[in-house]
Amino acid sequence: MVIVGLTGSIGMGKSTAASMLRRMGVPLYDADAAVHALQAPGGAALPAIEAAFPGVVKQGVLDRQALGARVFGNKEALRKLEAIVHPMVGLWQRAFLKRAAMRRAPLVVLDIPLLFEGRGERRVDATLVVSAPAFLQRRRVMARPGMTAEKLDGILRQQVPDALKRRKATIVIPTGLGLAPTRAALEKAIAELKVRPGRFWPSNPWREKFTAQLARAHRK
Repeated sequence: MVIVGLTGSIGMGKSTAASMLRRMGVPLYDADAAVHALQAPGGAALPAIEAAFPGVVKQGVLDRQALGARVFGNKEALRKLEAIVHPMVGLWQRAFLKRAAMRRAPLVVLDIPLLFEGRGERRVDATLVVSAPAFLQRRRVMARPGMTAEKLDGILRQQVPDALKRRKATIVIPTGLGLAPTRAALEKAIAELKVRPGRFWPSNPWREKFTAQLARAHRK
């Protein structure tokens, strides 16, 4: 089974590309959706988040604005939050891969916004990077409710630059030419990648053991 990482900087059209892949029938894991589920009311991550950042969970609901104020621009706090959430997200991803393998899917896509920032490219067989001209990226993001130029600049500083992402990519998916060219590029990329040999599934026994240890730790 070929594992493909889908990524791209903010405003580059990754969500649109992910929706297209789903409509094409490609099994897709959404890392952001997993994080939101873990942090939703009753989510598995809430007790640990509240313990690390007292006061951000109120009546069983995460105050995302309060948590954001604690971690934005604070590398130590961000690492603490990531140490809580990332192992849980990894377990969900593992379960997704197992389900896809049982269905004999030849290829799956992992939608991971910070794939390169977390060096996740070392754990996939290929990477798709969505990209558009900088002026279009900025126009898209600035149209979002509550977005400011200062906030956008802060987000971009935390992300690997688009130019470097494109150099690292197995295939670049242009998203600035319209929906039809984007879909055509995705179809061509999936057809090309589907016939490649997968290196990471089935995984080795050490990886299985490590995942099992994580699961046991979070059940305690």
